[in-house]
Amino acid sequence: MVRMTGKKALLEMLTAEGVEYIFGNPGTSEGAIMDALEDYPNLKYILATQEGVAMGAADTYARATGKPAFINLHIETGLANGISLLHNAAAGGTPLVLTAGNKDMRKLVEGRTPLAEMVKLFTKWSVELTHPEQIPGAIRKAFNEARTPPTGPTFIAFSANSLDGEADMEIVSNREGYFRLSPDKEAIEAASNILLESKNPIMLVGDRVAQSTATNEAVQLAEKLGTPVYATYYSEMNFPSKHPLFNGFMKWGFPETKELLKDYDAVLAVGNVFSGYFFFADEGGNTLPENTKLVHIDTDASVIGNSEPTDVGIISDPKTGMSALYQSLNNKSSGSYQEDSKGRIEKISSKIATDRESALNRSKQNWNQIPMSASRMMHEIADCIPENTVIVDDSVTTRGAVFENIEFNQTGQIFGERGGAIGWGLGAGIGAKLANPDRPVVAIVGDGSAMMTVQAFYTAAIENIPVVYVICNNQSYRVLKVNMDIYKDLVLGGTQNPSKYLAMDFPKALDMAGLAEAMGVHGVRITDPLEIGPELTKAIKSKKPTVLDISIDGSL
Repeated sequence: MVRMTGKKALLEMLTAEGVEYIFGNPGTSEGAIMDALEDYPNLKYILATQEGVAMGAADTYARATGKPAFINLHIETGLANGISLLHNAAAGGTPLVLTAGNKDMRKLVEGRTPLAEMVKLFTKWSVELTHPEQIPGAIRKAFNEARTPPTGPTFIAFSANSLDGEADMEIVSNREGYFRLSPDKEAIEAASNILLESKNPIMLVGDRVAQSTATNEAVQLAEKLGTPVYATYYSEMNFPSKHPLFNGFMKWGFPETKELLKDYDAVLAVGNVFSGYFFFADEGGNTLPENTKLVHIDTDASVIGNSEPTDVGIISDPKTGMSALYQSLNNKSSGSYQEDSKGRIEKISSKIATDRESALNRSKQNWNQIPMSASRMMHEIADCIPENTVIVDDSVTTRGAVFENIEFNQTGQIFGERGGAIGWGLGAGIGAKLANPDRPVVAIVGDGSAMMTVQAFYTAAIENIPVVYVICNNQSYRVLKVNMDIYKDLVLGGTQNPSKYLAMDFPKALDMAGLAEAMGVHGVRITDPLEIGPELTKAIKSKKPTVLDISIDGSL
């Protein structure tokens, strides 16, 4: 036991936990931490001049490294600014340890906000510390909770007296964790029976496939079953995007999904795949047809059976669960089953190939228009980026063009936004680059999302973090227009007059290149698609942060 202040104990614990970066925006309530940090050159403080930037950077850094990221914000005011992207981290299960300073406990009658209560809805565990001796154990627990599946954010508030007070401390970090939860054998047997009896199965994948490094197991299972694969989430590389069985994205709960599923008698779902939408988009009831069997594998017991009737729920690490299921199918399947599966694969892959070719042909119909189409922009980007490029995808309604043109087949090749808040992508580019210093990072961000956290350009400039930002500048909140059309169609029955899209257009285009220049980042405005390749290549080679502000067609 060593006697030390709470602020020293905090930084000693961060060092013991292997933390390299503190993402944050300091305030007076964090003065004690900033003072002590002067003696810890091993802990690099990444200054964000808006809290959303710190949240986005930490989120992607954690996802890219597989380790909890540490964030320090300022009392209730700074913390409030970070909550929107904390919501995204909670929705995606990002392992974060979020902290904030608070007033001294002796200020109780003068008004103190209960910070832990502010974030309780979006964290696995939240607490406020009032004594210095609480700090080592609470930091250890916060990191352990964040990285234990189902992973997610945790929160600690420090009262001023807990940081400046002294106590006898023992600095002990977490030991190596082992989180591969094995499935119940009976559940695996029951699941394999359902799938073997199925004449026409379908597979759904979500982000926990990538988090579990289980892409190979997902491919192996899909090929064994002879099933098409859809992603309800693809903000990480869950399944090779150009695999012959990968059929793109499925909007869960929509009428077209319900119609599509009528053709399938069994669903194998892996990860948190059943999400709702903002609207009550169908006629009520479940999305799955009544006679369709559902097998669901996930580490989080709370998502199994929570929205769709589940025949077999398997609480397991996805990699371990899919491996066990594959082995059971192998042991039980006959030669005739293999032939049936092979026939399904040929039929499915042929249809998917035809659909992809048709989509490509459609995208080339307006190939030379100005403003350029999103597909043309992404084609030019895909044509020149190095193979080892990390893509940060906050492209919102341009996402279809991203996947149409770029092939994702490696773990860590793509990180996309998760949850309902925009503003993630600019900070995310910084986090991705800090986690991948030897790989090019290209962050593709919608103009509306970029404007939420444009202060990220300043952080990139002062730290010389060489992210290349591609801004999809369509002069609108295009996603709101898309959703307004969905609302009028599904909720109002398609009988209303066309929308005027109030407050969804930017009458004056956002000058993202100009904003970047004002903050010390090289900015280029592009209207000609032939300029994209040369400018992007130059930006990557410069090893400096760059913003390519590309004007694209935003029509519906």
